[in-house]
Amino acid sequence: MEFSAQQIAELLGGILEGDGNVSVNNLSKIEEGAPKTLSFLANPAYTNFIYTTNASIVIVNKSLVLDKPVKTGCTLIRVDNPYESFAKLLEIYSEFKGNKSGIEQPSFVSASAQMGKDCYLGAFAYIGNNVKIGNNVKIYPHVYVGDNCVIGDNTILFPGVKVYFDCIIGANCTIHASTVIGSDGFGFAPNQDGQAFTKVPQIGNVVIEDLVEIGSNASIDRATLGSTILRKGVKLDNLVQIAHNVEIGENTVIAGLSGVAGSTKVGKNCMIGAQVGIAGHLKIADGVKIAGQSGIGGNIEKENEIVQGSPAFNIGEFKRSYVLFRSLPKLNDRVFELSKKINPK
Repeated sequence: MEFSAQQIAELLGGILEGDGNVSVNNLSKIEEGAPKTLSFLANPAYTNFIYTTNASIVIVNKSLVLDKPVKTGCTLIRVDNPYESFAKLLEIYSEFKGNKSGIEQPSFVSASAQMGKDCYLGAFAYIGNNVKIGNNVKIYPHVYVGDNCVIGDNTILFPGVKVYFDCIIGANCTIHASTVIGSDGFGFAPNQDGQAFTKVPQIGNVVIEDLVEIGSNASIDRATLGSTILRKGVKLDNLVQIAHNVEIGENTVIAGLSGVAGSTKVGKNCMIGAQVGIAGHLKIADGVKIAGQSGIGGNIEKENEIVQGSPAFNIGEFKRSYVLFRSLPKLNDRVFELSKKINPK
């Protein structure tokens, strides 16, 4: 599908500078621009590329002053915020790319399942008994949705997602490939002889509220009793582990390779870096920021606290301590020299 510069300018409310009839059918970075592509210039460090790019249309700031003409065939669209405008176009482009509908075969939909309007169901997908699926839901190939699950309007399940029985996913969510929702929590009780473990049945579920996005190969365990909960607006990166009965507060983001152990409650608007480990049965206050590779072994009760380290503590204290960590070898040498002077033998 092609769009003209005139159409794009009208969509963005921008000012056209050049040929309004030139059209594009793809996107590109400005330094790698090719004919028939659209690009943008937001970072001043890339300004020189505006004179050499082969992109057919470039979105630029209204205040940009050109030292010389752009290449022939390049049309500019001037807007207030090029990055924001390009992001808007990316969103529209993504919707076009993923605008699938209909039910592909072979796939299985239980006779007791309910599917809303304008849904897409990819080949080899499985929809279990009593499942309720909202409108405009997209379920890609090889997705499994177990019995009694609920999926809200406009939600997307990418290939290979597995949703175990009784789980609830809200509206406008995105679950990326191969993520598992509702697998058993890690619950085992030691036997009296201490030689083996007995599995504790995990009979709860997972509840994912609206506007949640989960990366690929993440795992959200079902609760032993009750629910594991991801509140509205939560964003999880790839390879994140959320254990049984955890609750993640609204708009909290967690970067890749992080794990939250069972029954921990993480507040809203938190930011958790990559490779963070959080122990079980803890409470993390609202607005807390945890630096990458930190280990959290106790409650963080102060809102908006920033912590780092393993075990983690206040980031200011951590940075001061780190200066001392790095100086330990020199300090050790100095102590050794002084020791020899005091006791030459």
